Amino acid sequence: MARHYLGLVLAKLTPIRLDLLLAVVLTWLTVATTVKQVGGHHGWPAYAVAALTVAPIALRQLAPVVTMTVMLGALTAYSLLEFGGLPSAGVGALVGMFTVATMRSRLVAALVFLVTSFVVVVAFVRVSEVAAWSEIAQSILVVLGAWVLGEGTKRWAERAERLAEEAARAVADERVRIARELHDIVAHHMSVISLQAGVAQYVLDTDLATARKAITTVGDTSREALTEMRRLLDVLRVDHDDDYRPQPGLAALDDLVERARGAGLPVDVVVTGQARELQPGPDLCAYRVVQESLTNVLKHAGRAEARIDVDYGEQTLVLKVTDNGRPPHDGAASDHPSHGIRGMRERAELYGGVLTAGPLADGGFGVVLRLPMGEVAAR
Repeated sequence: MARHYLGLVLAKLTPIRLDLLLAVVLTWLTVATTVKQVGGHHGWPAYAVAALTVAPIALRQLAPVVTMTVMLGALTAYSLLEFGGLPSAGVGALVGMFTVATMRSRLVAALVFLVTSFVVVVAFVRVSEVAAWSEIAQSILVVLGAWVLGEGTKRWAERAERLAEEAARAVADERVRIARELHDIVAHHMSVISLQAGVAQYVLDTDLATARKAITTVGDTSREALTEMRRLLDVLRVDHDDDYRPQPGLAALDDLVERARGAGLPVDVVVTGQARELQPGPDLCAYRVVQESLTNVLKHAGRAEARIDVDYGEQTLVLKVTDNGRPPHDGAASDHPSHGIRGMRERAELYGGVLTAGPLADGGFGVVLRLPMGEVAAR
């Protein structure tokens, strides 16, 4: 139970908080050891310098070189002031060396290693006039080990990142392949359905058995196509809830207008005729036209007011988005037809509609969308 609780606590700690916790623990242990070693001979200056040999570890991931510089300076001061040897056996320098090797270039790590080795030599020489070279060499090898371990950790992280990128690229390539396969499946089955439907229509009055067989083939083929599409779409699916929200339509027009008003664009909405539900495709088309038009007003019309007219006719939906910007889209008139307006026009034509756009006679800009609301829109 205690192990489980400890695991939950550690899981909630960020790397910075873990470094802070490590720095606090090491500082406490270092000061306690220094108090025991030097007693009251040097007082608080010795404790403060000893604390500086490990306390900067709290900032090692934010500024590794600066952190290492402060700790090495404290180690040098501790030796030169003859407070003693390396506080806590130089564990702060080892952690700092590992961090520099992990987060900085090899050249920087090499320079830090040389400085650290020099500090170690100075510490041993100041403690004992006859320094044991074996101990000095062993300490330098420990610092070298921290450098090598940090370098290996950095290479491992780079390799893991590279493998993750390659895996993501492979997944993207596979999705492209599946999308092409989906296209081929749909094209094939739709060709079969079209052909068999034509056969059924041709022989319906003269050969009922053949017509029935053709219609049966249409049903079987369509079910098979739907099964294959569901199977492939399951593979293509990305686990993001936002991807499966319903596509917006004119029912969400009020929210769109409120967002535009919140951005500083006054917008009036006038609805005429009997509002009714559109097919999903034309409904999305109308919404996107309004969205793109309001975006263009915000970007290009300067201080302007916009007006949206929605007319539900018996057979046609007429949607107008106008503004009174001054000047009337001078800078945008040449850009819109090749980008935003072209996209809106192509979307309208997809559902049998017509979109016109251009400057108004009394200034400003206008976009007019006419969409059929009968059988053409339902296709």
